[in-house]
Amino acid sequence: MNQALLVAKNLGRRKLRTILMLVAILIAFLLYGALESFQHAFYGSANSAAADRLITVNKINFTLSLPVSYAERIRQVKGVTHVAYQNWFGGFYQDPKEQLIMFAAEPQGYLEVYPDIVMTPAERKSWLNDRTGLLVGQSLAKKYHWKVGDHVPLSSNIYSRSNGSHTWDFTVSGIFTDPNEKAREGMIVMRHDYFDESVTFGRDTVSMFMFTTASPALNDSIEKVIDSGFANSPDETSTDTAAAFNRSFTAQLGNIALIISLVVATAFAAILLIVGNTLVMSVRERTREIGVLKTLGFSGGAILSQILAESLLLALVGALLGLGAATVILIIINKVLTGFFGSLLMTWSVFWHGVGWAIVLGLVTGFIPAWSGLQLKIATALGRR
Repeated sequence: MNQALLVAKNLGRRKLRTILMLVAILIAFLLYGALESFQHAFYGSANSAAADRLITVNKINFTLSLPVSYAERIRQVKGVTHVAYQNWFGGFYQDPKEQLIMFAAEPQGYLEVYPDIVMTPAERKSWLNDRTGLLVGQSLAKKYHWKVGDHVPLSSNIYSRSNGSHTWDFTVSGIFTDPNEKAREGMIVMRHDYFDESVTFGRDTVSMFMFTTASPALNDSIEKVIDSGFANSPDETSTDTAAAFNRSFTAQLGNIALIISLVVATAFAAILLIVGNTLVMSVRERTREIGVLKTLGFSGGAILSQILAESLLLALVGALLGLGAATVILIIINKVLTGFFGSLLMTWSVFWHGVGWAIVLGLVTGFIPAWSGLQLKIATALGRR
C-alpha cells in the first residue's frame, strides 16, 4: 500500500469529520478571498491615479464648493499644463436607490486631464459639440444596456432645474474605457455648461479642480503656490495629488484594511484551532496502527510525511473550494456594485496568496500530530488501547 492511498484512506475514515473540517476551511478561505479582493479593488482604485495629476478642493471640507473662477488662476501657475473642474451631480437612473457616480465636468479640460480615456474620435467630437451629451463608462453602459445615441433621462437627488424638475435629458455621446483607472469605467460625465445653466443654486461653483503638471517632481511646489495664493480668501483651498486625495476619501469610510485583517485573522485562528485539534484526535485514534506501520518497516519520517500530507491535502482542497466560492460571489457583487470599486474580482495575486496560506495552514495544523507520530515508540503504540 503506497503513501497516497494511505492518506486517502485515513481522510475517508470518518467522512463526516472530514467534511466538517473541509467546510470550516472553505468558510475561512471564502472570507479571505472575498475580503482581500475587496481590499485590493478598494485601495487599488485609490492608488491608480496618475502621478502628475493634482486635485484642489475646499480647505474646510471637500463637500464645500469653490468658485469656478479659480480655474484661470490655477492655469496661470508655472508648471500646470491642463486644468479641468467638476461638480458632483448625485444622479440616479429610474430608481433613487441605485446611485450613480456622476459628475458635471468642463469637457475639453476633462479630456486633457484624463488622456487615458479611450473612445472613438467621433464620440469625442460628439461630446465636445453636444451640450446634452454624456460620457458613460463601459461597465455602466453594459449594466443599463446603453448605446451611443441613446436618449437617457437622469435625475439628481441634490439639484433641481429652474423649471422645477429634478430630471435632465441626455444623449449618450460616447462609451469609454480607461485601462489605467478601471474604476472610472463605472462613472458618468455630463457637461458642466449644461448643468450650470439649468440648476437653481450653486451656479459658477465647482466641487473640485483637477489638473496635470509638467512633472511629478514639481507637485510639492505647485501645491504650495496654489494654496498660498488662495490663503485668507473666503474660499481657501487644499491641494494634493490625486492618489492622496483618493486615499483620504476612502479613509472617510474607516480603516478598511484593519477591519479586513482582523476578520481574516480571527477566521484563520478559529480554523487553526478546530482543524489542529481534530487532527490530533485523529492521530491519537490511530496510535496502534502507527505502531503496526513502524513494525512493518515504515520509518518515523514516513509517518510524519503521511500525517503532514493529510493536513496539507485537507487545507488545499478546502482552500480551493473556498476561493472558488469567493470568485463566484465576487462576480455577482461586481455586477451589482458596478464602478464603485473598479473591478471587484478575484485576482491571481489574491488566489496564489490564498494557496500559500493554505500550505501554511496545512503545515501548522499537521505539525503537532505529525511530530507525535514521529516520536511514538512501537511498544507504547501497540500497548495503547
